[in-house]
This record gives sequence, structure tokens and C-alpha cells, in this order.
Amino acid sequence: MKHVLSIVWIASFLLLSCGKKDSGPAAVTPTNLVFNAVVSTDNSGNVSFTASATNAVSYEFDFGNGIFQTSTTGSVTYKYPAGGTYLVNVIAKSSTGETAAKSTTITVTKALSMVFFDEFDAPGAPDPTKWGYDLGAGGWGNNELQYYTNRIDNSFVSNGTLKIKAIKESFSGSAYTSARILSQNKFSFKYGKVEVKAKLPAGVGTWPAIWMLGSNISTVSWPACGEIDIMEHKGSSLNKIYGTVHHPARFGGNADGATKDILNATTEFHIYSMEWDATTIKFLVDGTVFHTVGNSSSLPFNQNFFLILNQAMGGSFAGPVESGFTNATLEIDYIRVYQ
Repeated sequence: MKHVLSIVWIASFLLLSCGKKDSGPAAVTPTNLVFNAVVSTDNSGNVSFTASATNAVSYEFDFGNGIFQTSTTGSVTYKYPAGGTYLVNVIAKSSTGETAAKSTTITVTKALSMVFFDEFDAPGAPDPTKWGYDLGAGGWGNNELQYYTNRIDNSFVSNGTLKIKAIKESFSGSAYTSARILSQNKFSFKYGKVEVKAKLPAGVGTWPAIWMLGSNISTVSWPACGEIDIMEHKGSSLNKIYGTVHHPARFGGNADGATKDILNATTEFHIYSMEWDATTIKFLVDGTVFHTVGNSSSLPFNQNFFLILNQAMGGSFAGPVESGFTNATLEIDYIRVYQ
């Protein structure tokens, strides 16, 4: 009988042992998550973040502008490239992969420094250390009527302003000449503020523009490179200022833009500006915002762009040129870029 009981006991033990499974360590969830942010008061853009949680072994910070950083201590300092309001998120993670999250909103102020400028004080051709030329006819797809030259007749500095002059004349098969100067391969930047003081040309068919293209245009082409039109104007709609962006989802006739009507655009100087960061692109005239575009990591507006100043004639935007047109001038007092 003892032997029978022993066999039964052993069988029961073995059955119970076989029924057990190794499920690994029990899940551990971070608790008591505390998240703080201290914005520097020196306008440097520095923000100190601290996060702590019971059972957490790492923290992932989302700074609200597409930038992320992981810390094992829960303490990081990040310098924002541009001022603005940001929704910041932190995710605390335990050793078993469980998470807890918390968010906070911060407002960052940052002093701007001038990183590029041209006051157009030196008479003669535009400064060759800052500006080059696009040369040719047609406007690269816009059916424009001018031939862009590098002649001083079409772009020159005098009496403290840059003049970009469109002239009715026969030149290399085109009926008009003008100029398109650009900072490509000389200056480009990512994020900041552009400010241009300008007086616009009159005359039906004129098309002055202050704008930017992505520096990678030579490798990805347009509109994949992105385009930011700080100011466009057409002589057939005097005093209507256009601010627009182009990208693969919105370009050409479907571009993302708006207009603002002002007074005396062709007889007085006005300040045309654009403010650009990782979350927004804003268009302003004389300090007043008239169009805001949301920026994100899916758009091409998170890379370096270069500057372009030009005056086109006719084409798909400006339309026919009025009879009797002889010449018209885009006059620029200064251009300044801040970051």
C-alpha cells in the first residue's frame, strides 16, 4: 500500500510540475510620473526638462517640433532653434516595457540675430559675394516673356536701393529683359525671419517676386524642394499682395496661399516679411500677419532655402502685358534675415 501511495504522489507531483509555465517577470508599470519644464529667461531658447517616475528606467522626450531625445536620468536641456509655443511630451518606460506619459505646454522666446543682410548701399552691380544670376528665357515653365540677364541695365544699385528693371526690348528672341538674382550657393538658411523693404512696379503684366527655394532643388526638382513666396504682385491687380507656399501636395494653381490688399504698393515702400519655424510659416505686410501655413516633418520646409529677387513679365500668373509698356522697376531698400 505504501508503494501505491508513493507512486500516486510522484505522479501528482510530476503532473503539477509539467503544468507550470515560465511566464517571465511580472509587468511593471511606471507610476507617479512628474514632468517639469523651466524656460530660460535669457531669450536663448534653452529649456530644462526633468521627469521622474517610480519604476521608470528611461524617458523619451518629444520637444514638440519633430525632435526627440531619450534619457536614462530623466533630465535633459534642449535649445529651441526658434521661439514659439510647443506641446512637449515625455514617455516614461519601465524595465518590462510598460509606459506612462505626460505633456506640458511651453512658450519659448528667443532673441533674433541678423545672419544675412544687404542694405544696397554700394553703387553698381549687386554684391557678387551675396548674389548670382539666373539667365535665360521663359521663366522655367511659367511661359514668361522676359529674358533674364546679368546686365547692369537690368539689375543695379543706386541711391541706396537695388533696382530690378524690366525693359521692353528685343533680346535673344524675347520681347523684354529683366533680372533674377539669387543667393544660391552663397547663402541659405533653415528657419528664421526674412524682412524686405520694397516698392513694387506698376504696369499691367509686371510680376515682381521676393521668394525662396529649397537648396536641394538640383537633386529633387520642383515642387519636391519646396517654394516659399514671401511676396508676389501682379500689375493687373494693383495693391494685392500674395503670400504662398508650394510643395508636392499643393503647388501651381492648387498652392497654399492668401492675399492682402494694401495702399500705395507701387508708390511707397512697404515691409514684406516671413516668419518660419518647424511648426508654422507666417506671411506679413508691415508687421501684420495675413496668412499662416502649418509646417510638419512631412513637408519640405525643414531644410535650407536660398533667396530670390526678380521681376518677370507676363506669363501664367501676370497675364498679358499692356500695350505701350516701356519699363518698370522693382526697388528694394534692404533685405535682412534673422535667426
